[in-house]
Amino acid sequence: MKTVYLVRHAKAEGQPAHAPLTEKGIEQAQALVGFFENKQVDRIYSSPFKRAVETIGPTAWNKGMEVIEDSRLGERVLSGMDLENWQEKLKQSFDDFDLVFEGGESHADGIKRAASILEEVLQSDDQNIILVSHGNLTVLLLHYFNDSFGFEQLMEMTNPDVYEVVVTAEKSVLNRIWDDRV
Repeated sequence: MKTVYLVRHAKAEGQPAHAPLTEKGIEQAQALVGFFENKQVDRIYSSPFKRAVETIGPTAWNKGMEVIEDSRLGERVLSGMDLENWQEKLKQSFDDFDLVFEGGESHADGIKRAASILEEVLQSDDQNIILVSHGNLTVLLLHYFNDSFGFEQLMEMTNPDVYEVVVTAEKSVLNRIWDDRV
């Protein structure tokens, strides 16, 4: 049996890779320390984006662990251009997983990227793993285990958010476990 914790980053100051957490986001990152304090964790992986690393950094420090940055957990880019109606375009990409906007990544490619790190950690000797990512990619990680996850679930996610996936040879059980404490 393995347990994978999928964490969406805390509140950030923006979307660029270098955007830091807001003051509220820093409080949320501290709340994650207590949230994970009594949970066994063998390995922590994070998107290299600053907001993701800052979200899980205090938890890693508290556990005496390092954060392994992995680009496969970076956010899915919808488009390389600013889209006026980006939310409508995002919904379209959930309806058509092969849809690609200029300079962007399709959901199909995002899922391949997400699946590659999931398969790697599921085959590892680690039993309890934290993966920290971003809203869109976190939904794709969740979709790997339950294909009902899509646009609506993304719109319902909070910053931060935590899902627990317990994986056995027979099945995977997925639950949202974050309690919106901050």
